Amino acid sequence: MKNDKELWDKCIEFHGHSCGGLAIGFKAALYAIELLQVDFSEDEEIVCITENDACGVDAIQVILGCSVGKGNLLFKLRGKQAFSFYNRKTGRSVRLVLKNIPDMDKGEKRKYYMDNKPSELFDIKETIYELPEEAKIFKSIACEKCGEMTAESMIRLEEGKKLCLDCYSPYSRFI
Repeated sequence: MKNDKELWDKCIEFHGHSCGGLAIGFKAALYAIELLQVDFSEDEEIVCITENDACGVDAIQVILGCSVGKGNLLFKLRGKQAFSFYNRKTGRSVRLVLKNIPDMDKGEKRKYYMDNKPSELFDIKETIYELPEEAKIFKSIACEKCGEMTAESMIRLEEGKKLCLDCYSPYSRFI
């Protein structure tokens, strides 16, 4: 694994700028490496379920190799700076939740996150989400209305026709 400075620079390059949010994900990823004894995920060995869609997720992608395309980066949007990490090989997992910090401006926050150890920034908790199954590859089916190819798992039947979610009219009498 590269040193922290090289990793930080790589995260900035990927994300586009240095900020406090990126620093949060950077420190969370480094802590996950330490706690779960993992490295970059070539496939789906490491899974991250993030509870936000903020800047820090970019650092997790860069450092741990978790990505939406591989199926090992999943979102449970709760507006929390919380990340659950799973090691498929060992079955171990951890949920890291950012601690409350003193009120500061943006620059001070980034410096605070970068200057402190991950153990000072995050509470370690048990994961609350089950480890998802590995990503599946689904057969593609043509929507019988628009003709666009759609993953079989996302097709709905309506009046005997196979429709994509955009063409399907869901039925609900309850709001």
